Amino acid sequence: MHRRAFWRTVTLDRSDLLDRLLAFLREHRVRFCVIGGQGVNAYAEPVVSLDLDLVLGVSDTEHVFASLREAFILERFAHSLNVSAPGSDLRVQIQTDPRYLPFVERAADREVLGERLPVAAIEDVLQGKVWAASDPARRPSKRQKDLADIARLLEVRPDLRPRVPLEILERLF
Repeated sequence: MHRRAFWRTVTLDRSDLLDRLLAFLREHRVRFCVIGGQGVNAYAEPVVSLDLDLVLGVSDTEHVFASLREAFILERFAHSLNVSAPGSDLRVQIQTDPRYLPFVERAADREVLGERLPVAAIEDVLQGKVWAASDPARRPSKRQKDLADIARLLEVRPDLRPRVPLEILERLF
């Protein structure tokens, strides 16, 4: 089964949320990049996830969010905007923490979900995972997944180990 068909089946994306969202971003010329678990999947052996984490390359996200609201269901959280649609289990989180904004500039196209998408540089994906794993407000199960993602990245790029704080490395090995 083709990666895209597999992922569409797993997310039950009968509403074409992914295609519609990507078309929206491209039509409105919104630069973006993939981060999070799908960003890790672009560099390491992929694991299944219903999540797609994005960073938008715009400082004024409110205009983009207002336009998105016309086509999708939006739910705002402290550092993200979740985008969903009826008929899809896909969970798109747009990161609103300004620390992630520079990631878009360093992104390059890679294979994600059977599609060529801009993905944050591996160093940036790792940094995002370090921030997430260090966030005490994050659910413990999510922090465990972040640790696993950090380990996956270090397996393919051991030279990145010095970028990971010692307290996280001690929890990994």
